[in-house]
Amino acid sequence: MHRGAMNRVRSEEAALSRRSECRGKPGPWFAGHGVVRFFPMRCRGCLGPLEDGQAGLCRRCWSGLAALPEERCPRCALCHGGGECPEPVAWSAGDALWSYRAGRPALGALLVPAIKRGELGWKAALLERAGLAPLPDFAAGADVVCSAPASFPRHWLRFDLAEEAAAMFARRLGKPYRPLLRKAWFSRAQAGLPEGRRRRLPASAVSVRPGRTVLGRSILLVDDVWTTGTTLLRCAQALRRAGAGELAVLTLFRTLPFS
Repeated sequence: MHRGAMNRVRSEEAALSRRSECRGKPGPWFAGHGVVRFFPMRCRGCLGPLEDGQAGLCRRCWSGLAALPEERCPRCALCHGGGECPEPVAWSAGDALWSYRAGRPALGALLVPAIKRGELGWKAALLERAGLAPLPDFAAGADVVCSAPASFPRHWLRFDLAEEAAAMFARRLGKPYRPLLRKAWFSRAQAGLPEGRRRRLPASAVSVRPGRTVLGRSILLVDDVWTTGTTLLRCAQALRRAGAGELAVLTLFRTLPFS
């Protein structure tokens, strides 16, 4: 076979195999005709052999979904040696399912930006694993589950990872999910900004949606990634101003310092 034709078949095989993994359908028609034997599929994360993989990532890469250290703070989910929590928080309990930069490659840092750009296969696989991960005890005490609001560019993609995670957690807990918060039009996405600019997010950037009642209600606030915590803090402050009761925070990933 001509080299150009072989390369074309290989690229078509990779595209069709990824599509079949995302949709749960059989692989490409030529998967059993020797093409895979000569051109084995590669993991899209570590570029190693795609063994026991899902959505184009191998089992070794998916093992990068590592839990946070046991000695973490019950409010900010960081390890600071005990004592009073030094982080600015407005909630009674906070936790995350996984460390953002655990694994090689760092799986959270690989998945989340790609999902926000529209990688639906990785989003489905990540939410499937989140649906099986153990939840902290405080999550069951919420009356309602809500998510941190998306910035406008992410909202235009017609999906929001934080919102879908919140809805999934609400189903697991048997609680209602409500989109209680909105972001001001002038507030840009926090992803990619340096820490100083993240922390300067004004309090007016997040508010409770008109017509939503949160007075006295215990709320579980969900987001995809917890980095500086400024977005979560502004969300919690908005809920407090509206009269919410007990607040707790749960995210998919937590960025740990020096991790």
